Amino acid sequence: MHGARRVDYRKAIKRLGRHDGLFQWDKGYQQSKILSAQQWRQVPAQITVRLLRFDAVIRRRKKRVTLVTTLLDPVAYPAHQLIGLYARRWHLELALRHLKTTLGMELLRCQTPDMAEKELLAYLVAYNLIRCLMAQAVAQAGVEMDRLSFKGTVDAVRQYTPAIHKARSKAQRQQICNELLRTIVRDLVPSRPHRQEPRAVKRRPKAYQLLNKPRHLFREVSHRCRYYKKTT
Repeated sequence: MHGARRVDYRKAIKRLGRHDGLFQWDKGYQQSKILSAQQWRQVPAQITVRLLRFDAVIRRRKKRVTLVTTLLDPVAYPAHQLIGLYARRWHLELALRHLKTTLGMELLRCQTPDMAEKELLAYLVAYNLIRCLMAQAVAQAGVEMDRLSFKGTVDAVRQYTPAIHKARSKAQRQQICNELLRTIVRDLVPSRPHRQEPRAVKRRPKAYQLLNKPRHLFREVSHRCRYYKKTT
């Protein structure tokens, strides 16, 4: 919930538990900037929401979080499950990192919008295939998905793909695929809850110019990052 809002559980229309209750919010007087006039008119005058307050460890710091949701049924959606889902949402950042860094999607090679869209879809298909393979390995071995290494799975697939293509029979191909799944499961990462994942690089990039012109038109600055003051 936005930090400017204040919650008083004594004003809840129904208490579901400690720091868990239903509230009725009224439509604001000022139109939202992200909605058009037609969409703003379709917003209901009142909405019932569920506010759940708990303590969470985010980036190794304990923080008080107030979760707003429209999942109002406490039996179908217990508080502990909602808290677990909120904690897992931080893994989406790691999934985006796997897409951009591990699969090499930081720089798209296509020049036109249509081809760039096809390239993005190809990366998404490859990512989903890797995740499906990891899910299959987890189902057979009975380990947690979070303990599998995405990078290790990608490396294992690259190593086993030539052998799978060279298999002479379906039984031999299935045997190699089963060995691939066992290899993926053996590459377990340590259990590191609340591990900090900073957006940083280990090495400083070189102070070279950007090649933003054709090579025959590009002029290299001799001193690059060294600037000398003119003396009189």
